[in-house]
Amino acid sequence: MANINNIVKNVNIFRKSFTFADKDVTKWFPGHMHKGMQQMLNRLKKVDCVIEIRDARIPISGNNPKFSGLLRARPHLLILNKADLCDMEQKETVLQALRNDGIEEILWTNCKEQFPQTIKVNLIPTIMKLIDTHPRYKRTELSEYNVMVIGVPNIGKSSFINAVRRTHVQKGKATPVGAKAGITRSVMEKIKVSADPKIYIYDTPGVLAPEVKNINTGMKLALCSCLQDHLVGEDLIVDYMLFWLNKHKKFQYLKVFGLTEPTDDVLVLLNHVAQKNNKFSKRRSIDSNQGRIVYRPDFTAAANIILQKFRSGELGPIMLDSKIKAD
Repeated sequence: MANINNIVKNVNIFRKSFTFADKDVTKWFPGHMHKGMQQMLNRLKKVDCVIEIRDARIPISGNNPKFSGLLRARPHLLILNKADLCDMEQKETVLQALRNDGIEEILWTNCKEQFPQTIKVNLIPTIMKLIDTHPRYKRTELSEYNVMVIGVPNIGKSSFINAVRRTHVQKGKATPVGAKAGITRSVMEKIKVSADPKIYIYDTPGVLAPEVKNINTGMKLALCSCLQDHLVGEDLIVDYMLFWLNKHKKFQYLKVFGLTEPTDDVLVLLNHVAQKNNKFSKRRSIDSNQGRIVYRPDFTAAANIILQKFRSGELGPIMLDSKIKAD
């Protein structure tokens, strides 16, 4: 592998910005997202507290500004999920940035754990503190509490609900969990997650804003699986990942993929990973009268391998919102 110090000295070989001409990830708002937002607003009168979940790797880019009305109307708890994949050296900077945005109650967790410590110890007391210190509107006399969980697609809302339920009522899964964005399509009926105090949760579909404000924000959402890969393009998402890793001097990908030196060319990376993992696609040659079968590196298969390793944390802990802004 190339000497990392030499790589760092030559960062000017890498791109300074990320651009593309043939796709537009700034517009993304399927019909079920509009329907889901309306369902949330309609249920709000029955809700005592709103829990917003964001991917800890994109604490700023993972925000949907369209949630602002929901969050102003009810007490707001922010859960930063997938903390195990996040560069926690930036934790205090993140907390300060979020508090500057007016978010006071923030918890970090990894909902894939069997019994997450934050959910076991901190969650219920934080929810009750928020409810007790805010007006409940026409729900003051009720002894049960309703919570709504919101967030953009595929940041772990269903995993969070199942973890709370598993921890506090010792029951199994109540909501479907998937690796793709858009599994939950509508606001579900109440799910019991705590017996004492009696707390119920509404699961909701992941909702993105009708327009993502810039390319970098859109690509960060795509890299963290908040958009469906095939709609953006697996190769394009890998290209952004490569751009970001090089820009921020994160070169663990060299070791993981067996490269001898860094590259700023996504085709070089895709070809290398396809060859190394024996991923080829079979096609008929267009320059042969015989229609000869040829084998070419399967870039889509290679891109899926690369994305899986990034998303599982094998390329190292990441804070995509560098300098804690949606750059």
